[in-house]
Amino acid sequence: MNLDTAARPKSGTQWTIEADGHRAVVVEVGGNLRHYSVGGRDVVDGFAEDEIAPAMAGAILAPWPSRIRDGQYTFRDTAHQLPLTEAASRTALHGLVLWGRWTLVEHAADTVTVEYDLPPMPGYPWSLVIRSTWTVGADGLRAVHTATNTDTEACPFGFSVHPYLRLPGVAVDDAELTVPARSRVLFDGRLLPIGAVKVAGTDYDYAEPRRIGAAVLDTTFGDVVAGPDGGSAVTLAAPGGPSLDVWADGQFSYWQVFSADTLGGERRRRSVAIEPMTCPPDAFRSGRDLIVLEPGQTWTGTWGIRPSL
Repeated sequence: MNLDTAARPKSGTQWTIEADGHRAVVVEVGGNLRHYSVGGRDVVDGFAEDEIAPAMAGAILAPWPSRIRDGQYTFRDTAHQLPLTEAASRTALHGLVLWGRWTLVEHAADTVTVEYDLPPMPGYPWSLVIRSTWTVGADGLRAVHTATNTDTEACPFGFSVHPYLRLPGVAVDDAELTVPARSRVLFDGRLLPIGAVKVAGTDYDYAEPRRIGAAVLDTTFGDVVAGPDGGSAVTLAAPGGPSLDVWADGQFSYWQVFSADTLGGERRRRSVAIEPMTCPPDAFRSGRDLIVLEPGQTWTGTWGIRPSL
């Protein structure tokens, strides 16, 4: 057996796409968005080529986002136990495709498509093929994701992505945040949901642009206010200056906003994770907005980043 022993970066093969001053890099490990810049200015807080993605930067979160309590859930009368991947909270965190090696499907100057063939395993005994197509152009970054159930039985599914956004030269405290949502999820000490409350008139009301200031956010927003196209967008902006719209189509009913206060070193509160999610945390247990994919069925969701710099 011949093995390729040549050194390769920790994030694997790099696929670069460029157009109209926009440049992005998607990597083999996790299918992550490692880099996105406009005119040479970083828009996402990425990571080095030879670095394990810190705080899951740019990650694909599937077949579930966020946490599953004790890694336990029941689907169609069968109980399942997932490995506990976040020791502190004793939960199964952010799915099963984070550290796998994705394969290249197609690569052109301004677009790349990669996919991951997820095999059945203990705790999630179904097979999926997850595919991501990333494109850059004058309107920004666009990502189209699909998940196809290649199993003979129906399976539960949820999806999110985990980009950290940066406004060049603007501190998190000084940025203005807009989130088109009417409620937020309440969490217990393990960051697991225990209810929901309205945000109108509270410190979590970002229906209109508000300076983040000293606010500490690791918040799931729901009851999203959809636009005419059925989608929604979260905006991070400098007062009277540049802005970033993170937009998503109607497949995404929740937004997670994380101000990175629990990260260590220079990454602490350096950027804001803005994550479109199809379902809330612990959806495999609650069933809330859980997607059920029948055999052969494909789910498709689209989101992107629209910079105005």
